[in-house]
Amino acid sequence: MVHTLADALRENFLGNSPVWYKLTIVFFLILNPILAIYDPYVAGWALVLEFIFTLAMALKCYPLQPGGLLAVEAVVLGLATPGMVFHETEAQFPVIMLLMFMVAGIYFLREMLLFIFTKILLGVRSKLLLSMMFSFAAAFLSAFLDALTVTAVIITVAAGFYGIYHKVASGLPFDHDHDPTTDDQVVETSRDDLENFRAFLRSLMMHGAVGTALGGVTTLVGEPQNLLIAEIMDWEFVEFFMRMAHISMPVLVVGLMTCALLEVTKVFGYGTQLSPRVREVLEEFDRDMTAKRSKKETMTIVMQGVVAILLIIALGFHFAEPGVVGLMVIVLATALNGITEEHRIGHAFEEALPFTALLVVFFAIVAVIDNQGLFSPVIDWVRTFEGKTQEALFYLANGFLSMISDNVFVATVYIQEIEELFLAGELTREQFDALAVSINTGTNIPSVATPNGQAAFLFLLTSALAPLIRLSYGRMVIMALPYTITMSITGLLALWYLG
Repeated sequence: MVHTLADALRENFLGNSPVWYKLTIVFFLILNPILAIYDPYVAGWALVLEFIFTLAMALKCYPLQPGGLLAVEAVVLGLATPGMVFHETEAQFPVIMLLMFMVAGIYFLREMLLFIFTKILLGVRSKLLLSMMFSFAAAFLSAFLDALTVTAVIITVAAGFYGIYHKVASGLPFDHDHDPTTDDQVVETSRDDLENFRAFLRSLMMHGAVGTALGGVTTLVGEPQNLLIAEIMDWEFVEFFMRMAHISMPVLVVGLMTCALLEVTKVFGYGTQLSPRVREVLEEFDRDMTAKRSKKETMTIVMQGVVAILLIIALGFHFAEPGVVGLMVIVLATALNGITEEHRIGHAFEEALPFTALLVVFFAIVAVIDNQGLFSPVIDWVRTFEGKTQEALFYLANGFLSMISDNVFVATVYIQEIEELFLAGELTREQFDALAVSINTGTNIPSVATPNGQAAFLFLLTSALAPLIRLSYGRMVIMALPYTITMSITGLLALWYLG
């Protein structure tokens, strides 16, 4: 029995992840109690770094299990309490609803999205122009919708492209419900073509992901913390846009210029062109699907287009929380297209729910940060400065802390801190406004440096698409680096000279 149990533990602990990774997690779990006895503050920082390590190894092992073990240990050690974890989760309930329902809603629009983007991909032969279109479209949509929704769209599109190539190139019939991650069929075409296509999709996904940050900073609906800041500052949609414009617009221009420059110079993993063989496969698929498309399938695409328009209107005018709008999309898209079987509806939730669980684990780590006051020294130090220097340091501090934790949490902590100072009479309204702008731009722009900096990036990293196109944590950091440098510097200079 002991031998059997030992075998089970050895085989099942963290699945098929490498032995050295399992031993590292065990080391973390043993190290943390020792650090907690010595100094809970040090243990808290160790826990944060360990959790980031689990994210970095996302392609080897989904972060839910190792990150969840660390979160459970944090509660057991008293670094946070279950009540604190629940409080952090409750505060982010709109984001959780967004993930549960909006991502599933996008799943039911995939035929329409694949139809449109296939025409764009095959119609635009210039990779430079295509990349600019992806980045600008993601920025524009994120300004009126939200970054997670837009990320879900581009993930759906890229997964569709990969599925087409994988199936057609393997000599198998294409099936919209097919999951290429579960297919053991070996692609019988050139390995170079496959790697080329992966690199092509990686660059488009990163351009699109950064685009969501470019647009997300501009309006109060772009990112969750924007709405929180707008409510505290009593800023309406137009006022929010105008107060951010002196920073967000230069950053948008520089971000798009960076996109173009990366494609021209072909550095940091960008610039890969679509190979002739892959283009031939996609064109063959498009011709075949066009020839075989029935009236029912055409009507399905039309109905999904109508639902997509309603989605844009509802989110653009903020008629309801994005999660509620996502539920509406599920209901309308399934009802109008005759999808009534439970198993067909349930399949749509498979992509989002693991990430939703991971996000709650992440909130447990955030609870540790809050309870142990890990960011307090930085906040106290920044408050010792005044004027433009203080604004610049708020921008940089928010950016740095967002890189290692979460931009929504960092923005929440900082905006509440300066609100208390304002209510206590230590800040004028003008100073209060200026610092709020620094906080919003700081948490939205430099945070593109790491996947954990923004929920949309983390969603991309942990999606089923990431292992297909070999998009790891380290690769995301490297590919985001030029954007991080150019956008962060531009934001800082705009804040200093244009504010």
